[in-house]
Amino acid sequence: MQEKKKFYLDTCIWRDYFEDRKDNLKPLGEFAFQFLKKCIKENAVIFVSDLVIEELKKDYSLEQIELMFSDFKHLIVRTVYSREQAKEAFQFQRNTKKKFPLSDVLHSIMSRDEKAILVTRDKHFEEIKISETDLPENLL
Repeated sequence: MQEKKKFYLDTCIWRDYFEDRKDNLKPLGEFAFQFLKKCIKENAVIFVSDLVIEELKKDYSLEQIELMFSDFKHLIVRTVYSREQAKEAFQFQRNTKKKFPLSDVLHSIMSRDEKAILVTRDKHFEEIKISETDLPENLL
């Protein structure tokens, strides 16, 4: 039996989907939507962390966040970072010359520990090099 695919979606991907965002050339919302549709079709696991929810709460109500997740509830596994993961993130911050947002280091660590691909548009996750990352359109 094939193991389920696992994805940890960065906050920007949920925003792309919910707001149907576009940049100058790309339909970011459509890419996110098609990726999520594929997750449903393949019965993939989507990790949503407390950190992602906190970031979304800066711009959305809890009701809007629930609506955002509603079509994918059966795929979503909630995850919370541990004290050890927080310590590792602080160590990483202390030991790297380039300063990345602590929350992004934590997203990377959580994604790695869940053995999930971190789906994001933020290029600096590739520089953090803690977890495997990809764009939603590359995973279609």
